[in-house]
Amino acid sequence: MHKRKTTTVVPDAMTISTPDRPSGSTPTTASTSSAAARQHETLHAPEVAAYWTERRRYLEKIRKVPEVRQRFWREAGIYLLRRLLWSFGFFPVFIAFWLPFVLSSFNPVVMASDLIPILQGFVQANPEEQATALSTVAIAWASIGFFFLMFDFVLTPFKSPYEYEADVYMRSWEQLNHDRLRDKG
Repeated sequence: MHKRKTTTVVPDAMTISTPDRPSGSTPTTASTSSAAARQHETLHAPEVAAYWTERRRYLEKIRKVPEVRQRFWREAGIYLLRRLLWSFGFFPVFIAFWLPFVLSSFNPVVMASDLIPILQGFVQANPEEQATALSTVAIAWASIGFFFLMFDFVLTPFKSPYEYEADVYMRSWEQLNHDRLRDKG
């Protein structure tokens, strides 16, 4: 038996995707859309380049200002102190009191009656057992603190005063240079 070759005719509207012709467009549409894309790119590329060049220049300029540098170190220290206090001060203490409170069904009398025998056992234990219990509590405290510290750094990143100053400057720079940059394009 002899097989025949069949050919499928593809309408012109369904062209193969090439750099010149995006898929699903006709040749005339592709040439006009690529020309529009090139015109769109040429209009915005100088503006973007000028923006980032000016921003880089301004950041280099303000990095030399001692007041801004001093404010940077002060804000970085405050940021780190705040993150450390939240992560190692608030969260472990909150969990240490909240978890037993939840387990005692929000009844402080039940919580106290559960914790008093544990604390009496700790006081009456020998020094080696007390040291082991304290090191376990310290390890739990540190692990909870570091866990929350990592999330705290991710959720509340440091906003540099340099970046803030550059943002304010660039907003005013954009307003002043918006018409001039449009005329160039």
